[in-house]
Amino acid sequence: MARLVLVGLPGVGKSTLSAALADHWRCTAIDTDDLVAQRGGMSPAHLLRDQGETVFRQHELDALRIALASDAVVATGAGVVTTPDARELLEKSFSLWLDCDDETLLLRVGDGERPLLGDDHRQGLVKLRSEREVWYESVARVRVDASGSLEDVVQRVLAQIDAVAP
Repeated sequence: MARLVLVGLPGVGKSTLSAALADHWRCTAIDTDDLVAQRGGMSPAHLLRDQGETVFRQHELDALRIALASDAVVATGAGVVTTPDARELLEKSFSLWLDCDDETLLLRVGDGERPLLGDDHRQGLVKLRSEREVWYESVARVRVDASGSLEDVVQRVLAQIDAVAP
């Protein structure tokens, strides 16, 4: 079973933070986007664009199941919460919602290929936040501010885990 699962919007730092926490705990970090790329034979962005969101979400759900079965810190794709089956799995896991302001997210996503953000990343983030915020909240035990340095965020996460761990 996964030690910790990170959910949140694009650019919040799930992949970077999962690697840092895995180093801290001396375990593996798994990024479900990497698993999707391995299983789908192309990047998540290409898979989404070429095969559509339904096919992509099925690959993502399969990747989530694999990741959750491991002793790892799991970074999920930002849209994993859009699938009811994925939300059910996440609710049974120790999940944290990473969040920060949209300006920080925009800086972090830069001009990278983000099909679901569209051509205007600012408007895309506003739309995704509006659609997904309730789902992030429903699957996560706690919301953690992911702004600032990696070291600051790691310390915030560790403090929150200590505060809410059973």
